[in-house]
Amino acid sequence: MQAMMIQLLALLIGATAPAAATDMPQTPVPEPDLRLANEPVPFLVDKAQRAKSSRILPPAPVSGTPRYEADRDVFRRTRALRDSPRWALARQDVGLGVPVMLTNFSCAVGTRLSPVKTPMLAGLLTRVSADAERVIEPAKASNRRLRPFRIDNGAVCQAKEKLHSYDYPSGHATWGWTIGLLLAELAPDRASEVLVRARVYGESRVVCGAHNLSAVEAGQTTAAALVSTLHGSSAFRDAMQAVRGELAAAREVDDIGPDHASCMAEAAAAKTLF
Repeated sequence: MQAMMIQLLALLIGATAPAAATDMPQTPVPEPDLRLANEPVPFLVDKAQRAKSSRILPPAPVSGTPRYEADRDVFRRTRALRDSPRWALARQDVGLGVPVMLTNFSCAVGTRLSPVKTPMLAGLLTRVSADAERVIEPAKASNRRLRPFRIDNGAVCQAKEKLHSYDYPSGHATWGWTIGLLLAELAPDRASEVLVRARVYGESRVVCGAHNLSAVEAGQTTAAALVSTLHGSSAFRDAMQAVRGELAAAREVDDIGPDHASCMAEAAAAKTLF
């Protein structure tokens, strides 16, 4: 049994290859932490299998249109959330790494998730992160939308110099909604809680001031396109089936549970309006 588990985990993580380096600092780079030092093999290796995000998404809002002005209005009004509990959660939600995301969704699933406790789930998300990068970046490059703080002055919850990539679609929102959709399948009895957390995670980018609201909404669409195409991969479907069993077992034996204070903070954040 142990040997079988090791083999399944190896299939989930896949072979790795060094991430491409760049000597052109002026070129936009991916969102922080989504690219791994040793990038995993995606499930959708064939480009023909990948959703064409730059075609699926509507064009990013442009100056002079109602959507553009609505984005600006949301950014300016949400600066009032600075140093509030909702701002604190937005800062927590800056992280994109798989261990951080497992923690972020623990309350929603109702059990503590981690690479140690749920290694097959961690392996699945690690591979999916490579697929996510490949569906996000073409749309960013195609739209070249500036982030909100480069259009209007305002505080941002993370260092602005680390936000080099374009705004549309939001990589964070895409990643969070992707994980939400996957976990909703894996734990259907917790689907509502999981998808609320995925929404809140994306909205944190608006609260943070790092992304426009339209970019977050585009991230949700991008995630939906990604997950639908992932289901066309037999390797992905097999991985999901294996993880489903692991997650069910983890939920049965857990007697610790997520941190109550963190869960309460997330629940309060879900009610924040802007």
